Amino acid sequence: MKHKRYLLILIALLVLITACQAQNDLSPDNDINEEIDDVVEYSPVEGGNVILPLTNFDTLNPLMTENSSYYFFSKLIFEGLFDFDKNLNIIPQLAKDYTIENDGKIVVIQLKDNIFWHDGERFTAYDVEFTINTIKYANADTTYKQMFSKSMGSFSPSDIRRIMDVSVLDDTSIQITFDRAFSNNLEVLTFPIIPKHRFSTGKGSNQDYKKALEMEDYTPIGTGPYKFHSYEKTKEIILSSNENYREGKPYIDNITGMVLDNEEDILTAFETGQIHMATTISVDWDKYEQNSRIKAFEFVSGNYEFLGFNFEKEIFSGERGRSLRKAIAYGIDRQSIIQNLYLGHGTQIDVPIHPDSWLLSDKGNTYGYNLELAKKEISKLGWADNDKDGILEDEEGNKITLNLLTNTYNLMRLKTAELIKEDLEKLGIAINIIPNEEKTDDITLEDIENQWEEINDLLSSGNFDMVLLGWQLSVIPDLSFAFHSSQIEYNTNFIRYSNDTMDQLLETVFLDGNRDRKIEHYDKLQSFIIEDLPYVSLFFKNKALLVDTKIMGELDPTFFNPYRGIEKAYIPKELQ
Repeated sequence: MKHKRYLLILIALLVLITACQAQNDLSPDNDINEEIDDVVEYSPVEGGNVILPLTNFDTLNPLMTENSSYYFFSKLIFEGLFDFDKNLNIIPQLAKDYTIENDGKIVVIQLKDNIFWHDGERFTAYDVEFTINTIKYANADTTYKQMFSKSMGSFSPSDIRRIMDVSVLDDTSIQITFDRAFSNNLEVLTFPIIPKHRFSTGKGSNQDYKKALEMEDYTPIGTGPYKFHSYEKTKEIILSSNENYREGKPYIDNITGMVLDNEEDILTAFETGQIHMATTISVDWDKYEQNSRIKAFEFVSGNYEFLGFNFEKEIFSGERGRSLRKAIAYGIDRQSIIQNLYLGHGTQIDVPIHPDSWLLSDKGNTYGYNLELAKKEISKLGWADNDKDGILEDEEGNKITLNLLTNTYNLMRLKTAELIKEDLEKLGIAINIIPNEEKTDDITLEDIENQWEEINDLLSSGNFDMVLLGWQLSVIPDLSFAFHSSQIEYNTNFIRYSNDTMDQLLETVFLDGNRDRKIEHYDKLQSFIIEDLPYVSLFFKNKALLVDTKIMGELDPTFFNPYRGIEKAYIPKELQ
């Protein structure tokens, strides 16, 4: 596809009107200004270097890293059998085709046959087998071992060594067998594949796996658009374009990863031109709109904000409790929160499903701000404001007062809690925000850690009525950690929500390996979430990738891959 870039240059032409012409011109203004667009066309061209940010990390091993900045950076080097598209659905990457058998228990994968490792060796099914067995061999706390466990369903955790078996059928075909059918059977196959031949020790498979899991002196060899060139610890990584990449050699010659101390330093480095891309950490990126050197690509992050209820409290139980939850859902002006606090950089939604997801139901946006409907639900409860002080009393004359727990040292969340308090007081419900520390300036890391310890104690003891928190949701869908009754004891279901229908829906969503039925099951699950409201979903936070305007092309950042599309980007020759 041919890419074009146009720069508009304003040329003012001053035309001097002669005396002879003036005799025929009755206008007192004899200056004529014209705007002429001088179109400069840019086409993709090879060359240039792009500098991306990294924070301090301890390994180049993609299976072992826990550093998110290197995880995203490593996607330029390594690829998986499958990847996610913009709608979070699965697309083949190293896989060419696949079939799902035995209701999802078996996946047979045909691999692409024109793929080579960066060192020139051919990619085969044996590399996939080796990678899977390496992950199975790894300690339970490694990144992808944890990913496997979470993907297998948090209401029934299992050992990956028991769950997965892999058989090479031939050089380009492989069969993966799970001990049970489950709906994320393709999503879990997005881990990076590593080359078997690079880790052969001649001392047996276990020694090969150990070598593949080493943290130090690791040389990244992948199949991606960029290949490893050099690494200076704590300073930089340099990648060069892969001239043999199956999709064509990338236009940009080199990608440099510059190591910086923290996210604040990254933004400073971007603003001063030391690096060429940075992800926003606050909501005020509109300030860059007037800077011709910067363009912003906004996307919906994986950060989901919600209001949860303590289902051990009688006030939230039964039909009356559901009416109260619905009143609260209608009574919170989420758009006001998004516009006033987040400057519009949030996406309202009523379920814990990413707004871009192919699984999102059309029921995902049901509760708009509606004070009339909120009061209608409240009226079902038989409460009244007998003393006319604006706060309702129950049948025994007790004031309706709820404790709202949140981490108040997060100032955005504190302000959100304060707006929720204002909204609910319009319904006659008094709100106490806890913990009620007044400190808002000079908050230290120790302060934050101490408050989290206090919040976890309150959650564990059930000493709260409502809770305002957020989850960083995985690109691999599974809501059992939050709503399945088995997770109460693990305190991820800290709202103590227990519902047989919900448990059954979650298990059906998880256990059916038929992808055609997956969207149908998720539709039913979302309908029940909307109806029963274990959470009032607030919104997903938006973020933006800030990019130097000299980088051109179809960048398409997502929360799971902010550098998506960089392999097709380019820098015009005169800007390199």
